[in-house]
Amino acid sequence: MFKKKILVIDDTELMVKLITDILETAGYNVITASDGFEGMQKVKEEKPDLVLLDVVMPGLDGFEVCKLLRNDDGNNLMPIIMLTAQDEEDDKLTGLELGADDYIIKPFNHRELLSRVRNTLKRIDRNRWANPLTGLQGNIEIQAELNQRIAKKELFSVLYADLDNFKAYNDVYGFASGDTAIKLTADIITDNVHQFGDSSDFVGHVGGDDFVVVTVPDRADAICEGIIGDFDRKILALYSSEDREKGFIHTANRQGEAMQYPIMSISIAVVSNEFRTIISHIQVAEIAAELKKKAKSLSGSVYVKDRRRG
Repeated sequence: MFKKKILVIDDTELMVKLITDILETAGYNVITASDGFEGMQKVKEEKPDLVLLDVVMPGLDGFEVCKLLRNDDGNNLMPIIMLTAQDEEDDKLTGLELGADDYIIKPFNHRELLSRVRNTLKRIDRNRWANPLTGLQGNIEIQAELNQRIAKKELFSVLYADLDNFKAYNDVYGFASGDTAIKLTADIITDNVHQFGDSSDFVGHVGGDDFVVVTVPDRADAICEGIIGDFDRKILALYSSEDREKGFIHTANRQGEAMQYPIMSISIAVVSNEFRTIISHIQVAEIAAELKKKAKSLSGSVYVKDRRRG
């Protein structure tokens, strides 16, 4: 695995050496800059995973560097931790207002520095992997969650949900309305997992109109039923009164033929290791694909469970 690269921008040689020793011992790749101008150049050349930035420096101080970095859209997800020797509220607030992710007061101990660096990197990584529309975790986190439960030999049920007739709705009502439908679905799924699920449950967004819930087997039915009930009720608000009354919309298919499409519904495939052995997230996805095909052959919102044993 690649080491995380951290850029330390500080004009004090002793402080740079101290921070470098701590971070390199912890397994990080450290690069340094002795002033703000050099630091800006290193950001362009090295593309660090995180910047530790001293506030008080000659020429271009830390606040100016932070402001310049945040003004560049290419650095939006690059975390910045400010270093300051002054325990003043104004310095902390100024740094945070300019876009810093955290701050550390000098002098600091080794554990504090490492904790703040690790936590900031972890949070930023989660943001990178999250779906920008719903804020839910994506494929990397979904796979990690499944593999972790498989490795621990835990019992689980995985709910794969997607929308029926979503493309037709998107074509008729437009992408903005399609995004609203996706966000509504994410909220419905999350709300029902919170209400009927377990505290360790996981909700992910594969992309588009595809969602995943990882729960325990005895909570799966209640979650599915709650999602379906809420979806069928709330999705009607996204249609015009005329289309609600008709119960369908008209649009052309890929061959250009006029077609009639029902109001959107939700199909859920439920895969579990309760009665069969599952050894990887790939196997889960394969079983889910088969179940979703069956669910989509049925009319309206439904959930289909894998009941095969062995």
